[in-house]
Amino acid sequence: MAEPQTIETTLTAKVEQALNTIRPYLEADGGDIRISEISKEGVLKVEFLGNCAGCTMSSMTFRAGVEEAVKRLVPEIRSVEAIN
Repeated sequence: MAEPQTIETTLTAKVEQALNTIRPYLEADGGDIRISEISKEGVLKVEFLGNCAGCTMSSMTFRAGVEEAVKRLVPEIRSVEAIN
């Protein structure tokens, strides 16, 4: 029997869906992104992986892609931070 979903798992699933909208673009350049933490205050912390971790364009990708997609699709998230 499956466990009932909590607010945290539902929120994580919604954030993953939002990240999946931009993930193909990151993967095309050899990178990816993962959720590091979602605080109770609605702060999402993400980590760039692969080529995105050291890319000089990652700050632009973060603002124009990640942050915009998450805030648009998951209004419960108040802010998004990249930890790397």
